[in-house]
Amino acid sequence: MRGGRSVEAVPDKELLSRHANGDPYAFAELVQRHRDRMWAVALRTLGDHEEAADALQDAFLSAYRAAGRFRGDAAVTTWLHRIVVNACLDRVRRRSIRPVVPMGDDATLDSVAPKNSDPTAAHELSLDVSEALQRIPFEQRAALVLVDMMGYAVDEAAKVLEVPPGTIKSRCARGRARLAPLLGHLRNQGRGSGVESAEEGGGTSA
Repeated sequence: MRGGRSVEAVPDKELLSRHANGDPYAFAELVQRHRDRMWAVALRTLGDHEEAADALQDAFLSAYRAAGRFRGDAAVTTWLHRIVVNACLDRVRRRSIRPVVPMGDDATLDSVAPKNSDPTAAHELSLDVSEALQRIPFEQRAALVLVDMMGYAVDEAAKVLEVPPGTIKSRCARGRARLAPLLGHLRNQGRGSGVESAEEGGGTSA
C-alpha cells in the first residue's frame, strides 16, 4: 500500500522510467490511469468486445516490455494509444474475414452516441455507429475514432498514428464521406450519427 500510494502523484513519464528501473508499482499505476481510454479506443476501432479485450491485453504487454525504449519525445498517453492502435491493426490482419457483430459494452458504446432521452434508442444508435465503422478502411476508422470520438486534436492523432496531420484530415474526411450513406437513416430520424459531418476537416487529400 505504501508503494502504491507513493506513485499516485508521479507524472506519467517518471512512472514509465521507474517501471523500466524495476519499480513494482509504477506500471500498475499507469494501467489504472489509462486503461479506460485505451479500452475505448480498442473497442471502437475493432467493434468486438473479445477482440478489443485481447488487443488491450496485447497492448499493455507490449508497453510493459517496451518501457525501457520510450524516448520521451511524445506524451505517454500518445505512446500508449499508438501501441493499442497497432495492436488493433495486428488483430485485424490476423483474424479471418467475417462480419463483425458488436457485442456492445454498454458504458463504452453508449458514449459514442449523443445524449438521448430514450436509453434504448441511444444504445441502438451506438450499435449502428459501431457497425458502420467496421465497414470503412482501418486507417480511416482509426483516425475517426481518435479525432471524432476520443476528442484528439488532429496534430495529436497524427502523433498517435505516426502520419502527417494532413493525412489525418484526409482520412477523417474520407471516412466521414463513407459513413454518410451508411448512417443516412439516422439523419432522416433527426438524430446525429455520433461522428462529425463530412463537411468538417475535409479539405486535404492524401
